[in-house]
Amino acid sequence: MDITQILQFLPHRYPFLLIDRVLEADEKRFRALKNVTFNEPHFQGHFPSYPIMPGVLILEAMAQASVAVVTKQPEFKPGGLVFLVGVEEARFRKPVTPGDSLILEGELLQYRRGLGKVKVEAKVEGEVRAEATLTFVLRSEG
Repeated sequence: MDITQILQFLPHRYPFLLIDRVLEADEKRFRALKNVTFNEPHFQGHFPSYPIMPGVLILEAMAQASVAVVTKQPEFKPGGLVFLVGVEEARFRKPVTPGDSLILEGELLQYRRGLGKVKVEAKVEGEVRAEATLTFVLRSEG
């Protein structure tokens, strides 16, 4: 999925759209890409002499990437919204810095009646930088 397709299922826009491409997605697994660039607004203050991507934004990128697997569920309809409702076992292993290509990989652990759980890892060059288990709820419009 390119950015045009991503914009069709995510309501986020600049500066809060945090994935650039969905590399793979089916009903159980996904891989997405976030290109981390120095001109992103949070780097002005986090931290000026040592810019690192805030952990909360890494989690948000993981959550946005997770929506790719939700779009493959039979219940998902265009216009539906996916809300992050839980974060468990979040760990931050190493910093993510400008110039990194952040690969967000995840697996759907469970899904029933619009409530789901995914295990996600954020990697740079194959090395895990962050991981978490995220719970989401799908609210279909219609």
